[in-house]
Amino acid sequence: MFRRNRADREFREAQRAGQAVLAMHTELPLPDCPGPHAAPAPAAPESTEVPDFLPADFRAPSRQDASGFMMRWDLPLVIDGEVHQCHCGAYRNWIVFNMRDDSVWLRCEAGHEAKESRLDTAWYNRNSGPVDHFHPTLDEGLRHLGH
Repeated sequence: MFRRNRADREFREAQRAGQAVLAMHTELPLPDCPGPHAAPAPAAPESTEVPDFLPADFRAPSRQDASGFMMRWDLPLVIDGEVHQCHCGAYRNWIVFNMRDDSVWLRCEAGHEAKESRLDTAWYNRNSGPVDHFHPTLDEGLRHLGH
């Protein structure tokens, strides 16, 4: 019982101290605000409107602007507890594509491509790093990734 009374009393004292600090600041004139009898400030000259966003040349493409994203996957790709293998026998050094329609495609070193329905965009986003390059063609992107 006494502990709760003491806590309530300490809380009320802290509230009073906070209110006193707030009251002290409301009584002082603010440094940036002119006093009531100060001369009005001269009107600022008209300035041109500046847009809030970057010009198109400086903006990164959005997800809808790109046909898809790609990343290297050098380790064996384990999906649902088993190592994924291409029909040519390759099981590592994949290129993983995440397309605009949220499908995920795999490409082996030999150039075989297959849609992987067990992977989705959420998996791709969890496992990929930040986008570091944008390429105008698929061939340039594959060359950049070493395929």
